Amino acid sequence: MKLTSYWLDTSARFDQGATRPLEGRYDVAVVGGGLTGASAALALARKGARVALLEADTIGNAASGRNGGMCNNGFAQNYAVMSGKYGKDVADRLYKTFDAGVDLVERLVREEQIDCSFARVGKLKLAAKPEHYDMLARSQELLAAGPDPETRMVPPSEVRDEVGTDRYHGGLLFPKSAGMHVGRFVRGLATAAARTGAEIHEHAPVTGLHQSADGHRVETPKGTIHARQVMLASGISQVGPLGWIRRRIVPVGAFLIVTEPLSPEQLARLMPTRRMVVDTRNLVVYWRLTPDNRLLFGGRARFAGTNPQSDQKSGEILKAVMVDVYPELAGTRIDYCWGGLVDMTQDRLPRAGERNGIYYSMGYSGHGTHMSTLMGHIMADVMDGKADLNPWKDFNWPAIPGYFGRPWFLPVLGAYYRIKDLVR
Repeated sequence: MKLTSYWLDTSARFDQGATRPLEGRYDVAVVGGGLTGASAALALARKGARVALLEADTIGNAASGRNGGMCNNGFAQNYAVMSGKYGKDVADRLYKTFDAGVDLVERLVREEQIDCSFARVGKLKLAAKPEHYDMLARSQELLAAGPDPETRMVPPSEVRDEVGTDRYHGGLLFPKSAGMHVGRFVRGLATAAARTGAEIHEHAPVTGLHQSADGHRVETPKGTIHARQVMLASGISQVGPLGWIRRRIVPVGAFLIVTEPLSPEQLARLMPTRRMVVDTRNLVVYWRLTPDNRLLFGGRARFAGTNPQSDQKSGEILKAVMVDVYPELAGTRIDYCWGGLVDMTQDRLPRAGERNGIYYSMGYSGHGTHMSTLMGHIMADVMDGKADLNPWKDFNWPAIPGYFGRPWFLPVLGAYYRIKDLVR
């Protein structure tokens, strides 16, 4: 079993890094080489800007290469809850923004010829308990009458036809959702940015960021540059002078396992529709097939950080949950197990904007593959003077009380959610 991301292990390494010294003047410095940063660098380079993308490690090494590869439309939250909290007009507008993210990923895959197995197979949100089905049905009724008439309910009697298990009590189907090989996508997106003219500098963590009369001085171990504008696409990075960000984002561990390839007979029984699948538990689990017919199974197995020992413990928990859903996989070999950190905001909605002359977009809270790609493109326009295009411009972003970057409260929160899953 490899304790590494399946996506990164099965995609070609990014090989279009800049060879020139990191020095001089740039129009924009993009901090972070994940999906937001690569998308922003591509969009800015298309506008003719001189761009330096600065990545502390390697392209896609953090959250962008460690997720489930799901490109799902819809909120993390229940649509009815969002409508009640923000009003129908705002909820509809934000919902359609997530739709636009999936559309942009599909367009970029086509335009830049990124071989990442993008496919709109749909997302099925499964009711973990009978009462959850009624909750999903109320949400679907509102969606069908509003922003997503393509959604439909899958009654309990049809669940086995979708996902080959009787463990769940029906579900809500989002046909527009997609899956992809996210390792090939993020590295392909960075390659497209480099091909368009952006300079991509790996192993170049930003260690200093200082305003000057006409921009910003950006310091890295590889050199110092001057940039007229700076775009932070750094997520929960613990590297560099990003204390203001760290007080507003909680790094939550997410863990995944990937099986050995399954036989055609198993595929036909377990995943006949090849959907992206997620359930309604607070300690959510999700699964899908990979392009080479393995089962990827992930979730909040433990509220813990990621390291080899923690990842392996979480992998054992996830395999037990997987076998609860699919008992016939009890003897199936696990080939990959890894962890990553989700950049969670307090309300599980992204944040993007400008502060002290520095632009930022992050906090995707587990729904980032398409929203990060979209926001990279949108922020390129915002930095070009089109601030009204930012869908998150009216959302305040206060610091989390009592939090200074170290999530001391996560074990307590994990215990609370386990109890909720038992009783509700």
